[in-house]
Amino acid sequence: MLQENKRIMSASFVRKYESIFACPICHSSMKVIDLKSLICLNFHTFDFAKQGYINLTTKYVKSKYSKELFEARRRLFNESDFFEPLSQTIANIINKHIGKTKKASSILDMGCGEGSHLDTICNIVNSVHYHKVVGVGLDLSKEGILLAAKNYPEHIWAVADLANTPFNQEQFDFILNILSPSNYAEFNRLMHEDGLVIKVVPQSGYLKELREHLSLKPEKTSYSNKEIVDRFIESFQLVDISRLSYIARLNKSSIQSLVRMTPLTWGTTEERVKSFINDSAQITIDLDLLVGKKQV
Repeated sequence: MLQENKRIMSASFVRKYESIFACPICHSSMKVIDLKSLICLNFHTFDFAKQGYINLTTKYVKSKYSKELFEARRRLFNESDFFEPLSQTIANIINKHIGKTKKASSILDMGCGEGSHLDTICNIVNSVHYHKVVGVGLDLSKEGILLAAKNYPEHIWAVADLANTPFNQEQFDFILNILSPSNYAEFNRLMHEDGLVIKVVPQSGYLKELREHLSLKPEKTSYSNKEIVDRFIESFQLVDISRLSYIARLNKSSIQSLVRMTPLTWGTTEERVKSFINDSAQITIDLDLLVGKKQV
């Protein structure tokens, strides 16, 4: 009964914003029917899941990201302030822009994972402004979206392909892309004329302690994001680029969550992973925040 309520709550919430959706098959408009399904004009039908999300993929794609990875990331959010400066910095960018527009705003997190980034940022923004921002999270991983819907039911959550998003054009004021793959053509299509895209990419020092300890190849310990930054600048009118660097001190539980949430562990041995887990550690967070808008 509880899960059925979550399905109904999700469908009721989506119905308020159904105009943002476009069928991922034929691109026609969509409506919520009987608080059960999102159906387009050509009757392509996508049912709401009992956990409170909607799957809008048109074919099965196996994700490399596991349930355990997403659970570890959420634990890291809850147990420490590891991501707190990042969330606050992104919210500050959004708040500054909202202060200029003075209208209700929508935030789309492309590659949202288990939803903690989007939920935290929306909560910070909502604490500053009288109007409520609408948060929409999209990810190809069903495991991530399921956790997001379970823990943060006050947002719209969808399983969907970032290259074929189920939305009409120019629907969002802010597009977030945090340490996740991008599709700039879709970002440009979905962003309002005066909207912003905020992309977060690693800088050279990001998780350097973990990278140096786990790497089986010395050349893999260095990192440059120049190609990513250059491509962003080619795709958008650059509004700002800033570097965010800080040190987080983690206890043993949070270190365990960190090593289970990062793909850096995929190319190493379990022995190296276990040997990194100590009673405490200082971990470097080193990121670039790229802010862009549509090119004129």
